[in-house]
Amino acid sequence: MMSAMGAHRDIVPTSARGDTEHDTAGTRTAFRTCPLCEAGCGLAITVARDADGTERVTRIRGDLDDVFSRGFLCPKGSTLKQLHDDPDRLRRPLVKRDGVFVEVDWDEAWQAVAAGLGGVIERHGRASLAAYVGNPNAHNLAGMTHLRSLLHALGTRNVFSASTVDQMPRQVAAAYVFGGPVTVPVPDLDRTDHLVILGANPYASNGSLCTAPDFPGRIEAMRARGGRLVVVDPRRSRTAEEADEWVAIRPGTDALLLAAIVQVLAADGLVRVPAHVAPHVRGLDAVIEACSAFTPEAVAAATGVAPEVIRRVARDLAAAERAAVYGRIGTTTTEFGTTTSWLIDVVNLVAGNLDVVGGSMFPRPVASRPPKRATGPGFTVGRGHTRVRSLPEVMGEYPAAAMAEEITEPGEGRIRGLVTIAGNPVLSTPHSEQLDSALADLEFMVSVDIYLNETTRHADVVLPSPSALQKGHYDLLLLQFAVRNVANYSPPVLALDDGQPDEWEILAKLALIAQGQPATTDPAVLDDAVIAAMVASAVRDEQSPLHGRDAAEVLAELDRDGRRGPERMLDLMLQTGPFGAAFGAGPDGGASLDLLLDHPHGVDFGALEPRIPEVVQTPSGLVELDHPVLLADLVRLRSAVPDLTERDLVLVGRRDLRSNNSWMHNIEVLVKGRPRCTLHVHPDDAARLGLSDGARARVTSRVGAVEAPVEVTDAIRPGVVSLPHGWGHDHPDVRLRVARERAGVNSNVLSDHEALDPLSGTSVLNGIPVDVVAV
Repeated sequence: MMSAMGAHRDIVPTSARGDTEHDTAGTRTAFRTCPLCEAGCGLAITVARDADGTERVTRIRGDLDDVFSRGFLCPKGSTLKQLHDDPDRLRRPLVKRDGVFVEVDWDEAWQAVAAGLGGVIERHGRASLAAYVGNPNAHNLAGMTHLRSLLHALGTRNVFSASTVDQMPRQVAAAYVFGGPVTVPVPDLDRTDHLVILGANPYASNGSLCTAPDFPGRIEAMRARGGRLVVVDPRRSRTAEEADEWVAIRPGTDALLLAAIVQVLAADGLVRVPAHVAPHVRGLDAVIEACSAFTPEAVAAATGVAPEVIRRVARDLAAAERAAVYGRIGTTTTEFGTTTSWLIDVVNLVAGNLDVVGGSMFPRPVASRPPKRATGPGFTVGRGHTRVRSLPEVMGEYPAAAMAEEITEPGEGRIRGLVTIAGNPVLSTPHSEQLDSALADLEFMVSVDIYLNETTRHADVVLPSPSALQKGHYDLLLLQFAVRNVANYSPPVLALDDGQPDEWEILAKLALIAQGQPATTDPAVLDDAVIAAMVASAVRDEQSPLHGRDAAEVLAELDRDGRRGPERMLDLMLQTGPFGAAFGAGPDGGASLDLLLDHPHGVDFGALEPRIPEVVQTPSGLVELDHPVLLADLVRLRSAVPDLTERDLVLVGRRDLRSNNSWMHNIEVLVKGRPRCTLHVHPDDAARLGLSDGARARVTSRVGAVEAPVEVTDAIRPGVVSLPHGWGHDHPDVRLRVARERAGVNSNVLSDHEALDPLSGTSVLNGIPVDVVAV
């Protein structure tokens, strides 16, 4: 069958509608997508029914029939059962009374929230409220559909998130160049012959801003067909160990390397912009000219990469028939994160690999309306500024690094009330001890979270969401970066606990209370208002397949099966997307929630296809390669070369295959074995610093110090040390029994809240200057 776009659609038959196949008496197999990382792997979950009717998970394995992952599963995915059963996972709300948390029912918790938020608003106004949005929301259907309403209801500019300790530079660069923050090209992994990876370790973390189950298997398939892998990283990571070449760059200098690659390609006459892309690019000559000063010789000392290596990497890219350059968190959490992300696109373009098969391509998300060209000035930042340092707003939020000072600094607009949603910024944001102290100074704090962790221990009310197995799932955000155009919806595997509201109901109720509605207001009131607004927008949009339809009729179609919450919104997005059924007006078998329910292993709408110029959303309609903000930052980059060259010892992060930020450290099977929170030190540095393997060392930065056991290894370049992130579970008020037994140290005690990429407000978490001494 052909889709509306002419792409092959891969549908795995199923014997029953929905997510379940029945096995033997008393057991069934439920199919769902793993929500723990960006890979989106399919799971086959065996569920047993006890004599009293209670259901429990007995086994989790990879779904061999999943159209995207084909049975692949990392160690984390199989632990959803342990996460669900974890005795430390909160199941009832907590309210703090006289400094002690007590369990209460939901009605009492909502009354406490209404009194706390209402009191802050009455005393200080809405400008005194703030929200912090954690990373799990990107993996969460309810977070994607209902969180915006909550943030709007709070009525404050003080919004912070994990984005500014993660991927924000990649999105800012895409917004400047292509016109949209999710218009991010991804490597066409399954058809490329040559892959250059900077600052990413997919053998440990799969893809990020590149949704690709079994990323390692896709790399191995590329190499099996004669392809080549080059890894640029200060560490010989697990991915670098599998590479044909490891380029041991100095941290924070990827932008210099990429600019030098552009210079080599231009000087050698190897610029070959794809023919269909060239008419739609603005400023190529200006960018090449701006990069001309970054010769391999000019950047060699700062990057630690020899000129001949830089030239070979550039020429190999040009010589490959199909090649892609991909960069991730090691490139974004640096002082030139946005410029580095932009230069990755520049290199892909000038080497002939942007928007071509096997190169760097744009997905066509199944649950997303077609892009629209911007009007006015296009993407801008600075629609507001923080009080203390006047840091600009970026994509509707402020840098997470500014949160502590905005709480503690007296004056008009000082943050007095905070809402956190599935985040642990005390471990994940810079100068952690400063933020930890600041949170204790708030007048009221409410957290939506499944754990009492280093951050939520400061809350006055903690509202637990259901476990991952009790929620429906669709990767609404992450499938916008997928290496194939796929769609997979998962109904809840297990029922909600008695009295437990769904996650969307928690977020909607919080929004209603923030608006000043009574705590008894039904969250369906907000849900109905949001879906009505979405439908009204769709029928007005001339590009929508519902244009001109009667909104009431569309709402009736959506309500036909009694759906509410995220599923109703998802159905609308699928129906009006590029492959959508459009309530019967689209192609036969077009995308809808019913289609996905009928095909629990997913639907594959085909490989990526060239999308320029259609995907470009800039006001000019062109790929604005020479955006003045980005060109100007090359001046700052060039002036930073002496400082980058002279740095003695710097710190970088790392991640282990069995770790997923801080919140997976309470699962015994994921943390057992040898300690992994160690300080990696090269033998040469160990010798000059008097460090020995297994002994302890004190690491000091401008803002803090930690002690950690030393692990001497040649898997890191000289002049660089490494600590993993997400550890430091040693506070006595934290209810994480397993994590506390293996507490480790918090690397963000060392990260500097004043060190930012100025274009995106993203914190510098890699390349932190440190001193190390034996203890």
